[in-house]
Amino acid sequence: MLGWTEDPTREIDHRPWPLPSGGWVMAQRWTDLLFAHWRVDTDLLRSVVPRSLPLDAFVNETWISIAAFYLSGLRSRWLPPLPVISEFPELNVRTYVTLGGKPGVYFFSLDAGSALAVAAARALYFLPYFRANMSIRAGADGTLAYRSGRTDARGHPAGFSARYRPTGPISLAKPGTLDHWLTERYCLYAVDRAGRVRRADIHHRRWPLQPVDAEIDVNTMASAAGLELPNEPPRVSFASRLDVVVWAPVDVDSVGS
Repeated sequence: MLGWTEDPTREIDHRPWPLPSGGWVMAQRWTDLLFAHWRVDTDLLRSVVPRSLPLDAFVNETWISIAAFYLSGLRSRWLPPLPVISEFPELNVRTYVTLGGKPGVYFFSLDAGSALAVAAARALYFLPYFRANMSIRAGADGTLAYRSGRTDARGHPAGFSARYRPTGPISLAKPGTLDHWLTERYCLYAVDRAGRVRRADIHHRRWPLQPVDAEIDVNTMASAAGLELPNEPPRVSFASRLDVVVWAPVDVDSVGS
């Protein structure tokens, strides 16, 4: 046990490559997570993702995703979670890239309800974090109301509002399926100010996905990233909880892709 989160490294057989050498540096828990996925035009996507990162595609189709969740238990390997700053809502907009045989995610934005977390992630992981006013509220019937409005002047104005509720049992996506391709990713990529590609490994158990009823009322997250969503409903799923550990980012060129 990690004390505040479960130790996901006890289960590693599902990983597409071995755990990195050296220990993880950060742990966190994601709860009440909504996934919403859209197919997007590949040429448009290519125009807003750094050329140093090859796009990944599923059956020749490229996708972007929004993940809305509550983050808690945030801590370094050597310290307990600190009061107040260790939990907050988070909202990610991401797409899918692959480099050196390691498929991962590339983030267009990560909005968070913690100014300290935004500053730390920008400095240590080179990620486009933005401060936002955010809330998650649960109704009597289990419906979650999620709202986010970006307040950070470093990013374009962006907002998201949704109501969602899981409607069925947990299942594990089968390898080779779209849901597996969209969710079972074990690293993230970023490009630093010098143009170098950085990769950070992550690890967690397989995603415990559930069907979900989701109603998205406001969503300007993709347009803030320069992307246009198709006029079709997103592919959605829910996860009640996932414990995650993260390694320090490495320079891909220095370690080999």
